[in-house]
Amino acid sequence: MAYDRYVAICKPLHYGTIMGSRACVRMAAVAWASGFLNGLLHTVNTFSIPLCQGNRVDQFFCEIPQILRLSCSDSYLREVGLILVNACLLFGCFIFIVLSYVQIFTAVLRIPSEQGRHKAFSMCLPHLVVVSLTVITVMFAYLKPPSISSPAEDLVVAVLYAVVPPTLNPLVYSMRNKELKDALRKVISWTFFSSGNIDIALHK
Repeated sequence: MAYDRYVAICKPLHYGTIMGSRACVRMAAVAWASGFLNGLLHTVNTFSIPLCQGNRVDQFFCEIPQILRLSCSDSYLREVGLILVNACLLFGCFIFIVLSYVQIFTAVLRIPSEQGRHKAFSMCLPHLVVVSLTVITVMFAYLKPPSISSPAEDLVVAVLYAVVPPTLNPLVYSMRNKELKDALRKVISWTFFSSGNIDIALHK
């Protein structure tokens, strides 16, 4: 998404050539294949770890750090190593996104018209919101000290990064759609005005 925004804003005349259907298919295939391979490696590793503290995790899904807490052998070090490799890859992706947006904002600030700047910012904002929400919650979940950790807090944070971003994605990415904005405005106005009318009727 960051690369798509970068090409669209920094190289608009070459967008059709760079971001053709073949390039999009390749990027999607790499993302899906790497996600599948990553999940497979984690699954194989976690299933090979012997558990000696029961098999109950205080989560609504089998989160890897929660499973590692149940292990009492040194075999979990493979999984820790895999998590560190993933962290390095994610950090590399994060740096790529940051560098892309630095170049995007540098190009946007050079746009002379205010309308052009507003259009460019509105195109980038949804992606930035989703990425920021995911990164902040994941960092809080995995980098907070164990001393401030509690099962209830871990559950809330896990819901935030595992459920909220995917749920909000369609809404956030559709906010530039005029029909959706009009429908949302109607729903909000109908909700407030109808509740106001009900209150007036009750007072009468």
